[in-house]
Amino acid sequence: WYQRRVRGRHFWSPADKLYTDIRVFSSLAKTNRDMSIEDEVEDQEKKKIDKYEARLREVEKATFAPLVFSTIGTMGPETKKFYKWLASLYAVRINEAYN
Repeated sequence: WYQRRVRGRHFWSPADKLYTDIRVFSSLAKTNRDMSIEDEVEDQEKKKIDKYEARLREVEKATFAPLVFSTIGTMGPETKKFYKWLASLYAVRINEAYN
């Protein structure tokens, strides 16, 4: 798996600080074959939330978005929410409608 941390500002709201932790994992690895891909990405997101969210909210006064992808392109629910919001921000910037 691959992991990377990223920090951004003004994402959810103008004064917001956002931290992300990106993970890409192989859905075809032997260790991941016991769960469905959807369950695995949700589990990976939950682990990230449990590890980082409380500290970032309380200490950094920031929000956290776990970005979890499988190698075949499956995204977790929080990751989908992040990308939908990102797409809506981009649509506003280029004056396009976003559905």
